[in-house]
Amino acid sequence: MVKPDGELVRAARTGDMAAFALLTERHRAGLRATAIALLGYTDEAEDAVQDTLLTALRRLPELRDPHAAGPWLRQIVRNHCRMRLRRRVPVPVAEPEPLMPPADAPRPDEVLDQSYARDWVRHAVGRLSLPLREVTLLRYFTDYTSYRQIADLCGIPEDTVASRLRDARRVLARTLRETAGGSHHEADAEAHRRQAQQHLTAMQSDAYARVIDDWYRPDLAIVALGGLVGGRSALRTMMDYTFGAGVGIRLRDATASGDVLVWDTDYINPSSDPEHCPAGSAWLIRLREGRVARMGVAYATEVRPAS
Repeated sequence: MVKPDGELVRAARTGDMAAFALLTERHRAGLRATAIALLGYTDEAEDAVQDTLLTALRRLPELRDPHAAGPWLRQIVRNHCRMRLRRRVPVPVAEPEPLMPPADAPRPDEVLDQSYARDWVRHAVGRLSLPLREVTLLRYFTDYTSYRQIADLCGIPEDTVASRLRDARRVLARTLRETAGGSHHEADAEAHRRQAQQHLTAMQSDAYARVIDDWYRPDLAIVALGGLVGGRSALRTMMDYTFGAGVGIRLRDATASGDVLVWDTDYINPSSDPEHCPAGSAWLIRLREGRVARMGVAYATEVRPAS
């Protein structure tokens, strides 16, 4: 027996991801036709459909009439298409449509942390290849979201950031469909924060040189501002410059997916040298066999509100 849309919507709202997948798959052809009518036979049309499914997952509780899922989904895809049409201007790198609208909206990770779909989505992110996972974590789960910042952290050109994000969004949408209804357990986000805090505290102690030897691989590669700057000796030089001037590091946030970690930090400059370091930095960390194999660094140039 074919279940009506209203029944699928109500089931999806209780956390039945198989129902959500069935609902959206039922309307996929209509959504694609709507996108093609507005955007033409382009890659953007398929991207708009995938954006629609991710938006629908987040906004499902807002659907007032469960039986009106079809018109509601088509309105979402039209909105995404119109946003893409407005962005069709000559720019060096085209920004992809975000997972959620930017105006007065919480960050994607904050939405996911409040959502029954949190573990499902994080599990899907964890199945991305390492290069795709890195750009996805930065774009949607940190404050370092611009293509320039992501490029600096990953050590890649901005156009490569754009292509990896597009690939990641397509794989993510497919994985969400394939894994609907499964049981997905992700590591506690607070555990990532504790690990990052413990590491930063140890780094700011007199024993930070030993911490570097223990935690960072001998073949460590550091990328700062988009360029390779060295290995463990370069890291020691950076830490000497920072801690030797009496600068402290405070953790703002930490997120992780498998062997990829992102730490967002503030620098606390001494009153005698308030501009010694920039406002803060992000560390994109890639682990291998439990130790840091690669670390990208990008800087926040403006002081941000306290977290």
